[in-house]
Amino acid sequence: MTQLYLIRHGIAVERDNIIKDEARPLTELGQEKTRKVAQRLKQIKISFDIILTSPLLRARQTATILENAGLTQTLEEFTPLSPGGSLHPWLDWWLNSHYHHDESNIALVGHQPDLGDWAETLLWGSSQGTLIVKKAGVIGITLPISRNPIGESELFLLTAPKFLI
Repeated sequence: MTQLYLIRHGIAVERDNIIKDEARPLTELGQEKTRKVAQRLKQIKISFDIILTSPLLRARQTATILENAGLTQTLEEFTPLSPGGSLHPWLDWWLNSHYHHDESNIALVGHQPDLGDWAETLLWGSSQGTLIVKKAGVIGITLPISRNPIGESELFLLTAPKFLI
């Protein structure tokens, strides 16, 4: 069984004409809230065998905060987690990794609406664009290893950061 955690990046600086979207960092408040979420996850004994992160700065910073809190020893960039990325490259990665065959906890750090869409697809077979992941929010999904997880997965956690900190 795989426990998949979809984690949205923390609060980032607003979009403007000066900073490119991929270079927008977390704000001080975003860093603080993300650290508190990471500390709470550690308190409730959640850890990850691996964290895959979008290559965008705000997601990498979020993933690094989770790593620095001791939630993982393995952190990798994963380009399909970039905005507009598809679930299918991740599914291929998972199905061909040892994480699929072993009991594992995997965290994906990315962006909205993609994470919400991925969760809906795993849970209900298609996306309706209605599941919202708040900044530094977490969705937990149990993936079946004996069958295709699309439309066959189970939700076990959906929380905004305010309920963790």
